[in-house]
Amino acid sequence: MRTFNFLRKPALVAGSALLAIAGLSLASATSATAADTRYIAVSATGTIKVKPDSVRLNLTVSSVAAANPDALANANKSSSAIRAALTANGITSQYIKSAALTVFPEYNYTQDKGSVLTGYRAAQTFEVIIRNAANAGVVVDAVIAAGGDPLQIDGVTPFVYDPSTSSQAARVAAVKSAQAKAASYAKLLGVKLGKVIYLEETSVPANPGFLMAMAKSDAGATQVDLGTQDLSVSVSTRWLIS
Repeated sequence: MRTFNFLRKPALVAGSALLAIAGLSLASATSATAADTRYIAVSATGTIKVKPDSVRLNLTVSSVAAANPDALANANKSSSAIRAALTANGITSQYIKSAALTVFPEYNYTQDKGSVLTGYRAAQTFEVIIRNAANAGVVVDAVIAAGGDPLQIDGVTPFVYDPSTSSQAARVAAVKSAQAKAASYAKLLGVKLGKVIYLEETSVPANPGFLMAMAKSDAGATQVDLGTQDLSVSVSTRWLIS
């Protein structure tokens, strides 16, 4: 004969009800606390002007030939000469990066004949970091002399290689500005400003300086004007008030 214990189920139900009531009480208390919290929310931006210490040089080598291997060989020849010129001017391999390498057929379109194959183009794109910004013009001239006609300069961009120190200064300026704003609002509202309870940071990309290389009229050498950049950090904050 089988015996069933009917007392377990009510005990579990009672325990669940107790747990639900406790949870409800806790949720109500939490909601009440959140509702009673008063704060001032302000946003602020800290901006620091910095002088670039490095230059990013983007360049492309391309060559057209009757066959793919010939086009690639010609492009490789110019690329090798450019690498040698970069090395001779103090640019180590860690700052020379191949961004793209393509080989493709090239066509010429006319109404009479439609698309006509004219040859094959091989192209290799490089990104070069010049850590010594003052030497950027010399490097550009050396690269152009080595690369010859297959070379195309795509961009010369001054930038700050390691912005961590400047970012910290901008961060300090942003927080001070946010605190000053919050204090001003507290005074206007006739309340007392407390501690910060929320902060979210948004880094703003640096505003680049001059992007073009300029030629000096006296010697004909290339000069890269570095200019200045604005490095900014923005914060959103909440400050308790009482």
